[in-house]
Amino acid sequence: MARQQGALTDEEKTIVKGLLQAGERNQDIQALVNTGRSATVNSARITEVKQDNSIVPASAENLEFYQAKKKSYDPQTGLNLYDDERLIRAREAMLLAVQVFNSPTLKFKAEVFAVHANIAWTYLLHEHYERQGLDIIQEDGRALLLSQMLARADNPLSQGIRDNLSSLKKIRDAVEHTLFRRADTRFLSIFQACCLNFDKAICDLFGTDLALSNELSFSLQFAKMDFEQLAQVHAYEVPEHITTLEQDIEGDLDEERSSDIEYRFRVVYTFENSTKSKAHIKFVHPTDEDAEEVRNVLIRKEISDKLYPHRAKMVAEAVHQKSERSFSAHNHTQAWRKFDVRPRSGVAQPENTNKDYCIYHQAHGDYTYSNKWIDFIVSFIASDDNYDELRRFKLNG
Repeated sequence: MARQQGALTDEEKTIVKGLLQAGERNQDIQALVNTGRSATVNSARITEVKQDNSIVPASAENLEFYQAKKKSYDPQTGLNLYDDERLIRAREAMLLAVQVFNSPTLKFKAEVFAVHANIAWTYLLHEHYERQGLDIIQEDGRALLLSQMLARADNPLSQGIRDNLSSLKKIRDAVEHTLFRRADTRFLSIFQACCLNFDKAICDLFGTDLALSNELSFSLQFAKMDFEQLAQVHAYEVPEHITTLEQDIEGDLDEERSSDIEYRFRVVYTFENSTKSKAHIKFVHPTDEDAEEVRNVLIRKEISDKLYPHRAKMVAEAVHQKSERSFSAHNHTQAWRKFDVRPRSGVAQPENTNKDYCIYHQAHGDYTYSNKWIDFIVSFIASDDNYDELRRFKLNG
C-alpha cells in the first residue's frame, strides 16, 4: 500500500499561494512545506494551489514568520523552537543541571542541580498534559506545579520516579535556607537516578529522537567519580541541617520504595584483575535487558603506607631540607591547619582528611603524609610573603 502523502491545511494553502506570488519555485515551496512535516506532500498539491484562484495569499508578515519557523527545526531531535519550546527548554535545563554538577570550577552544585532538574521535569510534564488536552493554567493564572502533577492519578510516571522527584523537590526547597557545604555528593545517587529517569521519560512520552543519551553519556558519571572520595563521604562531619534534610527526604518511604533504583541509583562494584585499557564503568537503566548481568570492572586501588610514608616530624625535616628555610613541627601544624588538610584532634570523624596529602590510621590513631604534601609546602613557602604569612598563622584562630 502506497504511503499517504497528506494534504495541505487551509493555512498552508494561503502560505503556498503567497510564496507563488512572491516568485518562489514550486520545488522550493514543496521542500519548505515538508520541513518538519510528519506526512509530506507531493508537487501536485503545490500545483493545485497555483491553479485555484479562490485561495487568498498570506500576508508578507505571515510568510516571513512561516519561513522563520520552518528554519527552526533541530535536525537531530525534530523539535521546533516555536512549536516545541517546552521540550527544548526541558532538555536544555537537564543538560545544564548535569554540566553544572560536572564543572570542576563550580562549588554550588547540589543546589543548582536541584533547581534546574525541577524546571526540566516541570516543562516535560506541562507539555505532556497540554498535549492530553488539559489546561495547565489554574484559576490564579499560574501553571501547575511539579508537585501537583506528581499527585495526579493520571500521572504517567512510575512510583519510583515520583519518589525521586519528591525528594528532589525537598532538596530544591531547602536551597534558599541551607548551606550544603560538602554535602553535594550525599545526594549523588538521587541526582543520578533523576537523569536516567528523565532520559527514559522523555523518550517514552515524546519519542526516542529526543533522547539525551548522546549529550549525557560522558557526564552521567558526574565528573570522573573518585571512588575513594565517595567511599569516605559518609564519614564527613555533615551539618545537622543536612542530616535532617536526608531524614525528611526518606521519612515517608518504606524499605522497598527507598531501594527502588528509579528512586536512588545504586551500583554494586566488583574488583577484577584487568588491564587499564579494559577497565570501565557501564551505567544501564534498570529496564534494560542486560541490567541484571552488567558487571562493573574497576582497577583495584589500595591505600598503602607507601603513599603516605611521612609522620609530622619527618615532614618538617623534609621541608626544611628542600626549601632551605627554617621549618619546625609547629610550622607544620600551622600548615595543615591553614590548608584544612586534616581535622583537629578529638573530632568524631578523624578520617575526614584531604586524601591528596594525608591519611588517618585507625589502628594506631595518628596521621601520615604524602610526598605531594611536602612538595606543596615547599612550593608555597618559596615566596617570602607566603612564608611569613604561614608563620604568622594563629592556631587558635
